[in-house]
Amino acid sequence: MAITQEPFGETEAGLAVELFTLTNAHGLVAKITNFGGILTSLQTPSRAGKLGEITMGFDSLAGYQGTHPYFGATVGRVANRIAGGQFTLDDKTYTLAKNGDGVNHVHGGDVGFDKVIWNATPIETDAGPSLVLEYLSKDGEEGYPGNLTVRVTYTLNDDDELRIDYLARTDKPTPVNLTNHTYFNLADGGACDVLKHVLTINADKCLAVGEDLMPSGKIDPIADGPLDFRQPREIGQRIDEAGGYDHCYVINRPGEEDPAERQFVSAATVFEPTTGRVMEVLTTEPGVQLYTGNFLDGLPGRGGVAYNKHCAFCLETQQFPDAPNQPSFPDITLRPGQDYTHSTIHKFSVRE
Repeated sequence: MAITQEPFGETEAGLAVELFTLTNAHGLVAKITNFGGILTSLQTPSRAGKLGEITMGFDSLAGYQGTHPYFGATVGRVANRIAGGQFTLDDKTYTLAKNGDGVNHVHGGDVGFDKVIWNATPIETDAGPSLVLEYLSKDGEEGYPGNLTVRVTYTLNDDDELRIDYLARTDKPTPVNLTNHTYFNLADGGACDVLKHVLTINADKCLAVGEDLMPSGKIDPIADGPLDFRQPREIGQRIDEAGGYDHCYVINRPGEEDPAERQFVSAATVFEPTTGRVMEVLTTEPGVQLYTGNFLDGLPGRGGVAYNKHCAFCLETQQFPDAPNQPSFPDITLRPGQDYTHSTIHKFSVRE
């Protein structure tokens, strides 16, 4: 097990950025930069033992500073969507950037957590090499109230698991919903599509959305419809019926009332038949957003590969989108004296 550090260039403002490489005893490799808390690379073996890239990304910092769809990023202060770019909390209305489509707030705003430099501390733990990232989001940043201190810890253990632990505290009430936005392709890192990947999602229900993909507040059963992945099936089998996947699934889990008591449950499993790679996602969160790269349009990525429509999938574990404006959804308000915690594990294996 090891962790190394190297320069990863400078921001446009001249600030130094670092790249950290975590390696476990079996040779799995995870690379993370303190710019945006971004997972820039994840390499796992195929059934033949060949180590290969399974994520979308760029070769240099310049790509991550440019326009891209949050490849590998730590997303916050509130991931996903907030309708109308505003919310009301304790009788006060807060206005946020309408950075998604000119109407809604998306993934934390114009300069979300994916575009800031985090303080990084590499450590060796009994579980494996870890990288601790810390950031202070100041009161009023991107329109959100409260000074929010955030800690995100990546750990790569010898059970071939990449674990991400989140911790946040605030001095004023504020909504918080953090996630990681890695794009996966278990076959070849994005050179082909993911339509033959076999997906299972541990969910009987999904948040209903409108044409703008904004939740309506309803939660619908998915049995036998194009969103139904309760049994393993290819991602591409009914993708046209669904209009592409960009949906938040309600994970089947025990009904713990206290978020601090939530246990890990399996949210989803993906199997890639040609390489034998398997990724299981386990989380303490109530939801997982499935996204299938519906709007990728040839963006040049790592090694010059063009990332095209459906060349990747995301499984973003999180609270429900637009929760501040949906009284029926679990409350995502963090208050002084409380801890926001959330953990997700990506577990890797192979099968015949």
